[in-house]
Amino acid sequence: MSLLASASASAPASTARLHGLAPVADARTRLVVLGSFPGAASLAAGEYYAHPRNQFWPILSALWSTDLRALTYAQRLEAMTARGVGLWDVHAHCDREGSLDADIRNAVPNDLTTLRRLAPSLAAVAHNGAESARSARLTAALGVAVARLPSTSPAHAAWSFERKLAAWRAVFEAQGLA
Repeated sequence: MSLLASASASAPASTARLHGLAPVADARTRLVVLGSFPGAASLAAGEYYAHPRNQFWPILSALWSTDLRALTYAQRLEAMTARGVGLWDVHAHCDREGSLDADIRNAVPNDLTTLRRLAPSLAAVAHNGAESARSARLTAALGVAVARLPSTSPAHAAWSFERKLAAWRAVFEAQGLA
């Protein structure tokens, strides 16, 4: 794998300038899942989707009939990239207290054109949630399919796990990844 996630943020006592995680993508990557910006638990752990109630890893586990949660984080990333899936966020930096997307201020976008270099086989981008999907016009400029997925965040409780899984399955199947 060419790049692994790393964090450079401390727990803020008040609104603080936060720095996101590195992209996880390589030559095998055909679909990149773009979140908005890592939550506090992810920044503290230096791992994407680290909050225990986030449904990202359970959804991928269900799609692939593999318990990714039983693996180390590095093993999860390798299992994911081996299947052609990468991760990143639309925002590189922002000011935020807590983890809610609604509290993101002064966001600076990631240079999403970097995805073409990291993932030359890129065929699609899937936005994980509404805040990420606000950048769909930027990802459409990459010339790949763009999809909007329901957020895996525990804050997005309006949809059941089964309903989210069905939406994610449709996008992954369209790319031959489920």
